[in-house]
Amino acid sequence: MRTDLHNWIPLTVSEIHEVFFKLPIQWCIAGGWALDLHYGSQTREHSDIDVIITRRDQLTVFDCLSPDWILYRAEQGKLTLWNGEYLEKTNDIWVCKNNMSPWAFQLMIVDTENDYWVYKRNKAIRRPIDELFLMTNDGIPYLRPEIQLLHKGGSSEIREKDLADLKTMLPLFLPQEKEWLKSCLAIQFPQGHDWLQFL
Repeated sequence: MRTDLHNWIPLTVSEIHEVFFKLPIQWCIAGGWALDLHYGSQTREHSDIDVIITRRDQLTVFDCLSPDWILYRAEQGKLTLWNGEYLEKTNDIWVCKNNMSPWAFQLMIVDTENDYWVYKRNKAIRRPIDELFLMTNDGIPYLRPEIQLLHKGGSSEIREKDLADLKTMLPLFLPQEKEWLKSCLAIQFPQGHDWLQFL
């Protein structure tokens, strides 16, 4: 088990693309980098880089990555080696070159039902999986900004950078994107949410 949680030298977006573009799966850049790809330039520093895969594709991903990478399950603040067993509940995988090297990227495993993505914090919120991704001019898939911001705003701990990300992205939102995020936050937080004032 590794305990060096802050030992990160993340791959670049283009390096992630090199790793994943030949894999026979659906994937995309997530997190703050996804928002920056939509914005068109880097808006802030990023300490890591996230890649979304679906739970149904996890074993294909393991088989493709494990010859060159070591993969760890991240659960409840602990990292344990992933040996390729099917993960029913784990959502977060940390990846490195060897047991002494810095962390290179994270895999975020999302759930699907039939052809729909299902939001892990409220299963009433879902969307066709083909609508999850947008694409840069260079062919790099990334998570739609309103979905990424739902993950940020729906967290139990909303960080200062999450609110900053929301404010950065709002001028770029189409009305339907803003309305989707607003309605999803209202479903998850019927008692109200601080972000609704901005939407």
